[in-house]
Amino acid sequence: MSVRELVVLGTASQVPTRHRNHNGYLLRWDGEGLLFDPGEGTQRQMLRAGVAAHDINRLCVTHFHGDHSLGLAGVIQRINLDRVPHAVTAHYPASGAHFFERLRYSTAYRETVKLRQEPVSGDGGTIADTPGWTLTARRLSHPVESYGYRLQEPDGRRMLPERLAEHGISGPEVGRLSREGALVREDGRTVTLEEVSEVRPGQSFAFVMDTRLCAGAHELAAGCDMLVIESTFLDGDRQLAAEHGHLTAGQAAMVARNAGVRHLVLTHFSQRYTDPSEFEREARETGYDGELTVARDLLRVPLPKRR
Repeated sequence: MSVRELVVLGTASQVPTRHRNHNGYLLRWDGEGLLFDPGEGTQRQMLRAGVAAHDINRLCVTHFHGDHSLGLAGVIQRINLDRVPHAVTAHYPASGAHFFERLRYSTAYRETVKLRQEPVSGDGGTIADTPGWTLTARRLSHPVESYGYRLQEPDGRRMLPERLAEHGISGPEVGRLSREGALVREDGRTVTLEEVSEVRPGQSFAFVMDTRLCAGAHELAAGCDMLVIESTFLDGDRQLAAEHGHLTAGQAAMVARNAGVRHLVLTHFSQRYTDPSEFEREARETGYDGELTVARDLLRVPLPKRR
């Protein structure tokens, strides 16, 4: 059975707290795992969350501030220590390649796993294209070069039983029509796939970390099923957020509201705040009425059901 869920490993911004580890987010998508922004302590949080090194197929780093990347050294070494049987691909801002190399080879260890490096540059674009999904990146607005990521499943088609019945199509004929796109009946009539089905939108997931409001954030969020987005500050500290290249809870929710996001996940909280309900309150005050989660460490969040 396929699993599509977000495993939250850490939710703190620059300074961890007693209850919040530095960043770390694993997206389980069917049989693959994408690990986003592993900060310090990610390897231990993986253990607590039941996430194994074998679960990781891709590493996606938004930018090279420590709370988003210092865990790379431990995670990469664990992947090699456990002899993960598949290659692992790393995406990160090309301008930070020297940081990636320093973290990858920060101490001595034996390399047993192929680690492919596919850095992101310019405005981003499609960085991975598989039969099941595409992964794109978009430039964000932060004091250092930063990118957000979006995983998008292609649209499919959903068979409509009443229309199949109208055309007398059943059993193996349904599969044949789905594969071939058309079916010739005994009386010579041709029934097309479009006549007996409707478009089933592919699922989508977007990951937006440290950024001010910008075009990239809106593009990544557009119409997505789940948006994981930073909300470092509350709205009363909006000026501070702008100065440091961050979003408030209200701004993050506004992005989600305007984009038609189905499930909003707020995370990356400043240590100055201790009441998570304030983030939810400010997000709701923007008019966002979709599903809303204020993330906490070790939480599992399933993707919304298909449309």
